[in-house]
Amino acid sequence: MSGSVFGKNFVISTWGESHGKAIGVCVDGCPAGLELSEEDIQVYMDRRKPGQSEFTTKRNENDCVKILSGVFDGVTTGTPIAMLIENSDQHSKDYSDLENVYRPGHADFTFDKKFRIRDHRGGGRSSGRETAGRVAAGAVALKFLKQLGITVTAYAKEIGGIAVSEEGFDLEEAKRNALCMPDAETAEKCMKLLRNIKSRGDSAGGIIECRVNGLKPGIGEPVFDKLDARLAYAVMSIGAVKGFEMGAGFEAARMLGSDCNDGFESETGRIRGKAVNSGGTLGGMSDGGGMVFRAAVKPTPSVSFAQKTVDKNGEEQELVIRGRHDPIIVPRAVVVVEAMAAVTIADLILQDMGSRMNDVERTYVQDNQ
Repeated sequence: MSGSVFGKNFVISTWGESHGKAIGVCVDGCPAGLELSEEDIQVYMDRRKPGQSEFTTKRNENDCVKILSGVFDGVTTGTPIAMLIENSDQHSKDYSDLENVYRPGHADFTFDKKFRIRDHRGGGRSSGRETAGRVAAGAVALKFLKQLGITVTAYAKEIGGIAVSEEGFDLEEAKRNALCMPDAETAEKCMKLLRNIKSRGDSAGGIIECRVNGLKPGIGEPVFDKLDARLAYAVMSIGAVKGFEMGAGFEAARMLGSDCNDGFESETGRIRGKAVNSGGTLGGMSDGGGMVFRAAVKPTPSVSFAQKTVDKNGEEQELVIRGRHDPIIVPRAVVVVEAMAAVTIADLILQDMGSRMNDVERTYVQDNQ
């Protein structure tokens, strides 16, 4: 098994390689009756596609999504939704000298050891291009959540060690600048830093923060399917992500219990957690106060200067990587984090539908009246 399937109720299966004919995804378990069009999905695909700014790879892919099944007359039918994104701007020759050499920071070596065969063109299945299928699936999940009044919003919190200031925080600004940072002044500082890093042929990493609002209390399961555990699983499955934390995260280890506990509040008779240090979950379930989590994204491993490595025979080599690469992954990964969070939450909401007998009975009886 290649581990390309995620979810139990809202299930996604991605397929395809970076330099193959196409990539795509199949979404199974989306309820019937959800209004959905290719335009709904394309909005999110456009946020992820390459070539949008000086800080992304110059690979020229339109990333136009095609819905092949599961939608009729503009609404989902309850059957699998298959979506396809064609590859049109592969430069496979740029990777011809990598067939027998392992790139530092990439999955070349581990792919070889696991499968004894690998597609060396652009990283094949381990390429960041695989995330296009995730984003298409996430667009469906986001439309589903929107109908329930739930929003999922991610942005670049930190790039190259420069973090967004609380004073300048503006979510709308994240939609206006190339780095998806909710702080114009900080974004300018980061752009200056990245230009300098890019001119040296190097790369940078950063931190993506994501906020979820509108989620009712009790979503998630108390043991192995904890909401925070499933989110960590989903977000850590993104190739460039090396760390995950919710709320105070690792800082909670330095707090006292009296400082760490969030407490509760009541608004118009509805109780919810204050969701500061907890990140919005208690016992693996949402506390209704909104969720906040962060993902640490490593620097792009493809850098444009000589690196020491070995070939398949263990012989030492000096490698200079060619091709078109992002000097930073963070801006394009923002929508991928949103997508995986949305898929996770949609999956657990559908799982929650069977938690209480009165809900099951109400749905069953209504459908038979």
